[in-house]
Amino acid sequence: MFAVIKTGGKQYLVSAGTKVKVEKLEGEIGSKLSFETLYVGDEKTAAVGTPLVSGAVVEGKIVDQDRHDKVVGIKYKPKKRYKMKFGHRQAYTEVEITKVSAK
Repeated sequence: MFAVIKTGGKQYLVSAGTKVKVEKLEGEIGSKLSFETLYVGDEKTAAVGTPLVSGAVVEGKIVDQDRHDKVVGIKYKPKKRYKMKFGHRQAYTEVEITKVSAK
């Protein structure tokens, strides 16, 4: 069984046992989470929410809290002697999905 969950303004297709890197969530490593479910289904049945599926449960546990590799950007204005270089590392939470079920 798989599901589409929504977190951090993005949607993810998950099933039990998969690991997903999502936008940073509050919590310690090993703590449990539950997600908003937009779709739950398998080969025979499907449940689509409007916007959420009532009774559907998607649970996971936090595996890691870390940051992605650095992305470098440059701001530049021609003929003004202005150039600025900057870097950014986005924080993420790695979540292992432990349970997907629809009631």
